[in-house]
Amino acid sequence: MEDGIQHLGHCMVDMKELSADPEGLIAAGVILTPKLPQVELSLACNDLVASGRDRKPNALVQVAVIDPHQQHLVTQACTEIVEANKDPLFLTGVTFPSEYPASPETLVKLTVYDSKDKSQESSNFLGSATFSVGDLLRAKDERLTLSLRSSDGVCAAGTVVVSRLKMGEMEEVDVDHITTDIPPQKCPLVCDSASHACVDRENYPLTGPVFKNPVCKVYRFQTMDSKWMLVREQMEECTLSFSIPRQLLSLYIQQDMNRVQDLRELGELSPHWDNLRKEVMARYGGIIGYYQETLAELDKITGRSFKPSCCKAQKSLEFIPINLHTQRMRVTCPRKTDAFYDIVTVGAPAAHFQGFKCGGLQRLLSRYEAEKKSFSTAYQCIYYSPEHTAKAQEVLSTVSLLQPLITSSADQLLQAAQERSSTGLKDVLKKLSDKTEQFVHTLKDELVKSALLALHAAQPGYVSKNQKPTPAQAGQHQGHVHQCSEQNPSPVQGLPGHSPATSVTESTVMCNNVDGSQTTTKGEGGTLPLKHQDSIPHHKEYDEEEWDRVWANVAKCLNCVIAMVDKLQEEDNNRQEPVPEQQLADVITSHNPGDWKEQLCPLVTRLKDCVMEVVGKAKRAMTFVLLQEAACSIPQGFLLQQRRDVVFSQALAALACGFVMRLYAGMEDKGFLRQLQLVGLVAQFESLLSTYSEEIGMLEDMEVGISDLQRVVFKITEAKTDDLSDLQPLVCGRRDHFTVEVPLPRLVFQTLPEEIKEGKPLQVFPVLFNVGINEQQTIAERFGDISLQERINQKNFEMLEAYYKSLSEKVPLECLPCFQTQTDVKELLETLGQNVVTKKRKNVEILWIAGSICRRLNGIRFTSCKSAKDRTSMSVTLEQCALLRDEHQLSKDCFIRALDCMRSRLTQGDIGQWEDPEAGAVTENKPASRHFYPIALLLVSSHLLVVWLILSLVFLLAKYQ
Repeated sequence: MEDGIQHLGHCMVDMKELSADPEGLIAAGVILTPKLPQVELSLACNDLVASGRDRKPNALVQVAVIDPHQQHLVTQACTEIVEANKDPLFLTGVTFPSEYPASPETLVKLTVYDSKDKSQESSNFLGSATFSVGDLLRAKDERLTLSLRSSDGVCAAGTVVVSRLKMGEMEEVDVDHITTDIPPQKCPLVCDSASHACVDRENYPLTGPVFKNPVCKVYRFQTMDSKWMLVREQMEECTLSFSIPRQLLSLYIQQDMNRVQDLRELGELSPHWDNLRKEVMARYGGIIGYYQETLAELDKITGRSFKPSCCKAQKSLEFIPINLHTQRMRVTCPRKTDAFYDIVTVGAPAAHFQGFKCGGLQRLLSRYEAEKKSFSTAYQCIYYSPEHTAKAQEVLSTVSLLQPLITSSADQLLQAAQERSSTGLKDVLKKLSDKTEQFVHTLKDELVKSALLALHAAQPGYVSKNQKPTPAQAGQHQGHVHQCSEQNPSPVQGLPGHSPATSVTESTVMCNNVDGSQTTTKGEGGTLPLKHQDSIPHHKEYDEEEWDRVWANVAKCLNCVIAMVDKLQEEDNNRQEPVPEQQLADVITSHNPGDWKEQLCPLVTRLKDCVMEVVGKAKRAMTFVLLQEAACSIPQGFLLQQRRDVVFSQALAALACGFVMRLYAGMEDKGFLRQLQLVGLVAQFESLLSTYSEEIGMLEDMEVGISDLQRVVFKITEAKTDDLSDLQPLVCGRRDHFTVEVPLPRLVFQTLPEEIKEGKPLQVFPVLFNVGINEQQTIAERFGDISLQERINQKNFEMLEAYYKSLSEKVPLECLPCFQTQTDVKELLETLGQNVVTKKRKNVEILWIAGSICRRLNGIRFTSCKSAKDRTSMSVTLEQCALLRDEHQLSKDCFIRALDCMRSRLTQGDIGQWEDPEAGAVTENKPASRHFYPIALLLVSSHLLVVWLILSLVFLLAKYQ
């Protein structure tokens, strides 16, 4: 397969028939799967004859299946290499993929090689044997001993022992003999495959639309009590790699088209502002066109479910995450419940196509905000801080969301009145009151008032409503308006197209910039302070009565509706009692007391009209704020927004994949669902990027992309049907707030807690920890700067600590998973905090502890490097072996060999060192990537030599200069 194939595995959860969680099932994400027939094999050889008489063979077995349709061999698996052993026992087993399911007629060919080195580039053929699965199942103890035929057809190459995996105990075998002298009769059988089989994901309704193309591996490892555990790894591609970016692109296009329409609806503007509007609209048009072109290219792609690293800089695929895969390790031990350990691997979310010559998002955004004030001078705009721009977007989003909800609730109120339902009136009125009060509260903001004046002043022929001033009486007001005038002109006076004669005479207002703002008003009463929000222009001369009257009318109309409903309910409860004369006379017009709808209809209609009027004014005001922000951002701001869209798209695809995977795994865990409902989940991103060269820019991109995920919430919905197409997660919203809806089949959805079923937004708390581990990080730590990494780790440690505090206050600790290692989460957090502030090179213990905390908090684990290949594989395989040792008593003597098995037949990774904190040993990076073809380590060694020579030359030149 392509280089996106990743070396880890897991079987997914089957939830067709949900049941109560059995005792102990909540530990470490443990769930049960139904029994499905599956054939898995273990292999061993005896009396192998090496090609050289004076040496023992380095044996490996290649497993191939004869395709029944095309009658050719299809390679399915390969064992690890057992060095210098004529009777090797292989820990890597054989499992059959879904495209070639095992049946009694299935023919399997085993070919044994003598590998001269671990790269497997030079191997000698020793012998081969063929058997059918039916022969194995009919054999005594489901075990076959086959003679290996050499190339000349003579049966003198030894034998191969094939056994069906079953659970069992070793028979008094010393650990040291596992790779050397185990007699044939003592080859252990590991697992009853009828009880522990991979689920057919393609036809599985809960996972089919999201996960596909599984790649499986199976191992048997010895425990400390001389028993055997079975370990399955399963890697799968995720369809969300493409579906999430496609949906985001559609939302980006729609949002930008709406913005263009809002700009058109601003009405007639003075020539200066009209020209700026046209330029901004042209920029939006360019982005819309590019996004539409990209979306069209993505729609042409069929079949592929991930982006390989060789395409990371491809323009049409820049919104797609690199090598996004799910990984699951499933562990089966004697007399214990199966355990699952999940992780998502993905390339660092970054704008690879745009490059990193000027840095990444974090640096570019900081530089952009610092230069933004000078941009506003050049374009003669009011400077709005990022907080105010975000507030404007929030107001637009909120009013657009609340207005249809208010209208809908008002219509429901009339329907309840028509049905004369007192209970219905009460319930709907409460909902209408809550939404209307939230609507009014949103509009009571100084920014809206300021923006209305700025928009009013930007129209042709603007004259203040108070009175026409003379030039000598003109007020002055700077307030972050950077015009080229003699003395700090006001925002109104400074707007292009308006003469000084348009300002007021009643006051002179002077506002300094936000950092040290001091505002005074000079008038007849002396100098008085003006209270207003920093960096927002305050306009004493603007008559705000009209705006105050408009938004206040919404509250008044709501009060009238409430009063009328109270009156109707009182009349209904006291039909025989006369209504007090003149009650509510100033508010309510007299109607026939018998017709509730007729009495409510005028008031409700007036409320909806007022809301519409306010929405129109607020949208125009906030659109003008964003116009000014966009105008002084040309062209850099649009390029940064495009880069941010790219990075966020990759990050959201990974997060959605992890959330869906974690949700499926926890459907039967009531404690997990309670935590999800009350607090939310932590999503821990482990990054292995160096703080050197281009990877600094990648890390800066990734930091912003992960931080932007705080704007995302999830909702679980009931699927319309059980068709796979209706179970695909959907994205809705806009750039400042996205919602990912995860549909579930009806029977599964009905088992959820009520609040989740009612659509409660589910929070996710993303945290990022980075520790560079490759040779470039060595250079950065000795000669460069690692402050970026230190700042990221410190900031995200504080966020993780805050999450745990919130979790411990709202969720009982009994809801969290149990582990064999009884280290308290609070103690782990303290240790993590100490490591974050400790000056230590390549302190990978930060990643170990952060990952351990995430698993104990029911979180979602992600691991990333540049392309999610070498360093990522190194990290995940080591983490898996550590989990087997700590949670399942993997023999310490078997640790290194288990690690070699998981990393076998793959590419050589980056050269670095991972220290295992528990074992105290240093594990050198072995082959560990998603390729199934070898690459020599010589390339990396040559790279190190070149770097050393360059540095030496630089120092010599500096010395002699």
